[in-house]
Amino acid sequence: MKFKKTKLENCWLIETEVFEDFRGEYVMTYSEGIFAKNGINVKFVEDDISMSSYNTLRGIHGDMRTWKLISCLHGKFYFIVVNCDRQSPDFGQWESFTLSARNRNMVLVPPKHGNAHLVLSETAIFHYKQSEYYNPEGQFTYKWNDPTLNIWWPCKNPILSMRDEYGHF
Repeated sequence: MKFKKTKLENCWLIETEVFEDFRGEYVMTYSEGIFAKNGINVKFVEDDISMSSYNTLRGIHGDMRTWKLISCLHGKFYFIVVNCDRQSPDFGQWESFTLSARNRNMVLVPPKHGNAHLVLSETAIFHYKQSEYYNPEGQFTYKWNDPTLNIWWPCKNPILSMRDEYGHF
C-alpha cells in the first residue's frame, strides 16, 4: 500500500497493490500493522456496504468522531471529502477522487469531515470501515450542492434522497 497525503489534513489517499495471476486478483484492503507504520492508529469497529445505481448521489454526511476508510468494490464513483469543522480555518475545503473496482484506491476520511459519492457506472458498491458504531443522531448532513461549499459535481440532476436533497445539520 502507498499512503499519499491529500490537501485536507489527516485525509489520505491509499493506493493498494493488486496481485494478479491466471486465477484472478488478490488485494489487501486493510492491515493494522501497515496503517500503524504509516502513522495511522485508528481502530475500526464496523464495516458497511451500500449499493447504488448510475447517477445516484449519497451524502454529504459525517460526524464529529468517526474515521472512515472508503473503497469501491464494484463499479466506479466520484468521491468527495469536505472539511465540515466550522472551527477549522479550512472549513469548506474539499477534494475529489475517483474510486473504482479497477483502480482499487481507498480514501481515509477523518472525523469532522463529510463525504459523498456519485455513481458513475451502471451500479457501484461502496464499502466503508468505521471507527465508531453508526449513530444517526450524531450525524450532520450538508445539501449536496450547498453554495457555501461550491463543490463541482460531474452531474447536474443526480438521484437523491430527501435527506441529501434538502440537507440538515
